[in-house]
Amino acid sequence: MAQEKNQGVKRELKTRHLSMIALGGSIGTGLFVASGSAISTAGPGGALVAYIGIGIMVYFLMTSLGEMATYIPVSGSFATYATRFVDPALGFALGWNYWFNWAITLAVDVSTTGIVMHFWLPHVPGWIFSAFFLVVIFIINALSVRSFGETEYWLSIIKVATVIVFLIVGFLTIFGIMGGAPIGFKNFTTGKAPFVGGIPAILSVFVVAGFSFQGTELIGITAGESATPEKSIPKAIKQVFWRILLFYILAIFVIAAILPYTSKDLLGSGATDVAISPFTLVFRRVGLASAASVINAVILTSVISAANSGMYASTRMLWAMSKQGIAPKAMGRTNGHGVPVPALLVTTVIGLFTFLTGIFGPRIYLFLVSASGLTGFIAWLGIAISHYRFRRAFVAQGHQLSELKYHAKLFPFGPVLAMVLGVLVIIGQDLNSVKHLDWQALGVSYMSVPLFIILYSYYKIRHKTKVIPLDKVDLTKIHQD
Repeated sequence: MAQEKNQGVKRELKTRHLSMIALGGSIGTGLFVASGSAISTAGPGGALVAYIGIGIMVYFLMTSLGEMATYIPVSGSFATYATRFVDPALGFALGWNYWFNWAITLAVDVSTTGIVMHFWLPHVPGWIFSAFFLVVIFIINALSVRSFGETEYWLSIIKVATVIVFLIVGFLTIFGIMGGAPIGFKNFTTGKAPFVGGIPAILSVFVVAGFSFQGTELIGITAGESATPEKSIPKAIKQVFWRILLFYILAIFVIAAILPYTSKDLLGSGATDVAISPFTLVFRRVGLASAASVINAVILTSVISAANSGMYASTRMLWAMSKQGIAPKAMGRTNGHGVPVPALLVTTVIGLFTFLTGIFGPRIYLFLVSASGLTGFIAWLGIAISHYRFRRAFVAQGHQLSELKYHAKLFPFGPVLAMVLGVLVIIGQDLNSVKHLDWQALGVSYMSVPLFIILYSYYKIRHKTKVIPLDKVDLTKIHQD
């Protein structure tokens, strides 16, 4: 533990925390509301194909991250792994890219709490609730990593319980045990179902599914503060993958069976659409009068959970970059509880600034949100590339795979598949604008890509870095004791 104490963070996260952080990170408005729009766009079959495809990609990404994180468990892992295994310029670009993504996402989620609260208290200005939740999230993160872990654990349990109840009610409705006559599976073949809109529609849903699954990579950020990373990370990865896949695939199956893809009620995609959330509609069907209120409360916990995770992830990434010398030294300081307070304050100020632009300068706000749009996918690509290089360097330097406490299956298929699908999802972000060469729309949709290239090029030109030869890759372990 001496090593970690010197670095400042505390290893206080248990396996249950890690499992719920990764699980909670991916169950949010993407499942509760936007899953309906995916069915509407590509039909039930198309939506299932897209979610299964992204689910498999996420599995391989998590096993790649798991292999590296059990070998070298550090906070802010992606930047560290890219710096060590690929090129310091890639580590620099990935780290700042990821920090920026989560700092902006924090602001978006904090703004969303105001929208969600508007459902119950329409006459109270939304910014009051947003400011209140920002303060609460700051306090949770300022106390200790354990307070963050416990908060995420309980918020995630609420979401998981809701999905389980929804699935039970949904299947009972399909077979006519609840909510009237049996529905069966006729909606899977209604009209043009199961596949609507062909491959372009499925590709566009790939993007929606990708956004829904973002947050699962948080498990790599938490590795540096896990009490037993070599046990906790493999266990969490195994549990989380199957839970996510079952929750998403079964939920989409239930929604598609109960609501035809032609239903206007499937068009909602945000927190304002709670009244037409597929979850609300299914619960209403079986006579739960307050369904919208219940789902709105669950969406509120989801948004708070996402903002809480965003605060944690961006703070730890900024702290880790400081330790690597690619962020100001002051960001590397921690208090007695192992909390990087300067990094936390800077992240909160950026989140607050972005939130304020949403009130006073909507154009700047939209610009910032667009700029962070694809950064999560870029981080995924970075994980796949880093793992591919890590494993090749490991073998090239004469190591045996038996030395790894956890190793990713089907190498190199996993990281290669993740790279291919990652590029496809990034390209498919706005196919309509690509088709019509709408440069303004393209600029908004793909803004993250040139920003990443600028960060990468700046560091590469300034420090004249090169891709590290496999035999020179730093595979030094970071000891826990």
